[in-house]
Amino acid sequence: MKNLKVPVYHFFIPILLALLMFGSNFLNTNIFDFGNNAFAVWFVLLLLCFACGWYMDRTLNWNLGGKVVFATIVAATFISLVVVVTFREYFFGNQTVVEDLVMYTLRNITLGSISFFGLAVAEILMLEKNYAIVSEKLKLFETVLHDSGKEAELKIKEAELNAGKIVQEAEMEAKEVLMKKERIQKELKDFIQIEKELIRKYENL
Repeated sequence: MKNLKVPVYHFFIPILLALLMFGSNFLNTNIFDFGNNAFAVWFVLLLLCFACGWYMDRTLNWNLGGKVVFATIVAATFISLVVVVTFREYFFGNQTVVEDLVMYTLRNITLGSISFFGLAVAEILMLEKNYAIVSEKLKLFETVLHDSGKEAELKIKEAELNAGKIVQEAEMEAKEVLMKKERIQKELKDFIQIEKELIRKYENL
């Protein structure tokens, strides 16, 4: 089995996905406070993660892309928790430490799940496209097979007709030969009878 070589630049998208996950940790913190625009920023992050998953399905395929997304989620979540705990004065709000850690973990998992969703949607659309192509090929094959069957039937009928004509012609030729034989036999008998009469007349002289 050949080893699949994936170009290095295809892994720039997983890096971008990890940066988007990590960047989501800074929404509405003491470092970056987007205020009323937080939802819009979050929505843009979701779209970008979806696009990353879509692109990875096209470049890394479903199996490898899924593994890369999962590894990216784990790595980004681990790094995020380390950074959040290290600089907790910038990230923690009024909740407890555990609640904040769970919240930041869920942020990364949510973005990673959206990336998985993009990966799955791209794969489904590609499978549907391949299924449509295969269906068209199958219909074309069935049409050709049906036409070939009709053509074979016509050739069989034509061969039967030709065989019938040949048999009929052979029978006619056989009848002609038989009639010719009977005529020759009759003429030969008449000739012999005439010869006998001539010989009898000659002997009576």
